[in-house]
Amino acid sequence: MTAAERRRFKIGKYDVLAQPAAGSAHMLRYTVLLNGKRLGAQLSMPSESDCRFMEAPPPVPPLKIFSVTFRRGRPKKGSVRPGPEEPEGVSLPWAIKGQRRY
Repeated sequence: MTAAERRRFKIGKYDVLAQPAAGSAHMLRYTVLLNGKRLGAQLSMPSESDCRFMEAPPPVPPLKIFSVTFRRGRPKKGSVRPGPEEPEGVSLPWAIKGQRRY
């Protein structure tokens, strides 16, 4: 790879280094840098908005526990309503034992 194949330019305050993507004849990999520190890379030309997103991504909410959020589908005809289930060994501080929602 020669220096002619690489291109370096600025988008706002971000430095972008364009170089050929591995295994591709035509695509370029755009690496975004801020003050010499690598923020990320893309295979499409980044905009200033993309660069800002790489610098400070939005906060991701915590995952919910599947057993708390899961609700079964509609019961079959003639089925008997199950009794209250109490998980063994798992204590969930935000759940109230024996609570019925409907």
